[in-house]
Parts: sequence; structure tokens; C-alpha cells
Amino acid sequence: MTVAPAVELIGLTAAYGRIEVVHGIDLVVPSGSVFALLGPNGAGKTTTLKVIDGRHPAASGCVHIAGHHLNGTGADALARAGVCSIPEGRGIFPNLTVAENLRVMNFSRLGLTDADIRERVFARFPILGQRRTQTAGTLSGGQQQMLAMARAVATDPGLLLIDELSMGLAPLIVTELYDALGNLAAEGMTVLLVEQFARTALAIADYAAVMAHGEIQAVGQPADLQDVSDAYLGVAS
Repeated sequence: MTVAPAVELIGLTAAYGRIEVVHGIDLVVPSGSVFALLGPNGAGKTTTLKVIDGRHPAASGCVHIAGHHLNGTGADALARAGVCSIPEGRGIFPNLTVAENLRVMNFSRLGLTDADIRERVFARFPILGQRRTQTAGTLSGGQQQMLAMARAVATDPGLLLIDELSMGLAPLIVTELYDALGNLAAEGMTVLLVEQFARTALAIADYAAVMAHGEIQAVGQPADLQDVSDAYLGVAS
């Protein structure tokens, strides 16, 4: 039996007002893979994620998730269908404690108790268990990003979308977060990752695409794309 791709974009365009920023892209993200979408600022990466998770409408083209045509589906319905996003800027509730941030996720799927979610999260991210009563806004930047990841994976989404996991973080913290992401990928979760730091993302990706000027420039396995990503992002990325 053929498994449908986790995500398939066909001729996708997106615009802000009259300004088109994504120009007819085609992209396939295989189920159970880590797929890195790379490119410089302004390439259209974040807009593409927003179209996939229902936060921004497609101007034209098709969005298929797990074989289902989902153009125009609201973000709330997509979340119930197992699509979960970690937006740029972390997206936690800074005035709530770590435990309270996790409790919010219990509203996204029936059948899980607060204790179930805490057990799953603290096993994966022990530091959050140690800080469960701490207000999230007082955590370090890396711990806040870890909390955002923990909230996203607490209910085992079928598709995890991550926008700029490494933004504003020290290299050591980035390594720790990518190690955690690699462990999640090893469990079979499909991950579509937008990232500027190509080499970090390519180290855990199964497949990748390089995007620039609203178009896909190249698609392939990481070993085949290093030179292309260096050309668009710089060899230090």
C-alpha cells in the first residue's frame, strides 16, 4: 500500500495584497521524514509554512496533507487533524508556568490527562520537569524554545512544522535542541523545518529544498544540496 506524502504542494502561490511572494512552487514531503526548507530572509519560507498550517490563504495551487486536499481549512481544524506548528518567536505563554503551558495542550486532543502530557514531556525534556513551577517568561531563550517544542509534541502530532528553531540562540543550545528534534524524528514523526542555518538543519534532515525569491531552487538529499545552500546562504551557515 502506497503511503501518501505528509505534505504535497502543487503550483502553490501566496500573496500579501497584490504582492505575490510565493511563485507556483511544487514540493513533496514524504511521511516519516525530516524535511528542511532552507533559504535567506525574504525567500518565502515562512509564508509557505503559514499556508500549510492554515494561517495564510493560498492565492492559487493546491495543498495536500496526508493525501487530503486542504486549501482553505482553518488552523483550528488542521490542529485537530494532527498538524502542529512552532512559529518563529517560540509562541509560549510567558505569564504562565511551565506546567500551565503544557496544560493548555490538553484542549487539543481528547483522551489525555494533564498527568499524561507531563509524563511524556518531562521524559523527553528533563530540564522542564525541574522547572515545572517556573514562569515561562523567566526561562532562558533556549529553555523557552524547548518548552515550545515540548508543547507541540505533547499530543504526538502527525506533522510538525517548525519555523527558525535556532533564531537568537547560542550554538550550544541550538545543538541541544536539534538533538531533541533528532530523537523525535527517530520516533517516526514527520517534520518540516524552516531554517536559515543550513548545515545545522542538513545534519538531521532526510531531504531538503533551497528556496529563494519565492521559488524552489533545488530539492534533494542533504549531501546533494550543500553546495547549493552555501551559494544562497553563505559557507558559514
